[in-house]
Amino acid sequence: MAVLARASSNDIAACLETVSPLVEPVVLRGPEQGLVMVRGRIGGGGGAFNLGEMSVTRCTVRAGAQVGHATVIGRDAALALLAARVDAALQDPGQHEALQTAVIAPLAAHQAAAKAAEAAHAAATRVEFFTLQTMRT
Repeated sequence: MAVLARASSNDIAACLETVSPLVEPVVLRGPEQGLVMVRGRIGGGGGAFNLGEMSVTRCTVRAGAQVGHATVIGRDAALALLAARVDAALQDPGQHEALQTAVIAPLAAHQAAAKAAEAAHAAATRVEFFTLQTMRT
């Protein structure tokens, strides 16, 4: 679900073009938008505090006998609906492997590559203060 929640609805739809069509769902809830409280910790291990609110969109659908849920950051109702549909389809043993191969794996690889590129860009601006200190002496 994390891979689907971080992807765009266009990316998911493009990946779904290579598999058989999903069952038309019955929308049980949503897509509806709301706010959730984000909590943080001082120093990663200190006392918890309310950091602020974040908008989310959630949706629940029934496709056949499976019920799919999705909660995504932001106000993208199409993404929440599509992610819930894929979640329901992933629970079907007949579609699970095909969806893992055609949708989840490519999206996860794309997200990992983007994260690695961002980390490499950030690493290029890193300053090694210990190295600077030894260069002065």
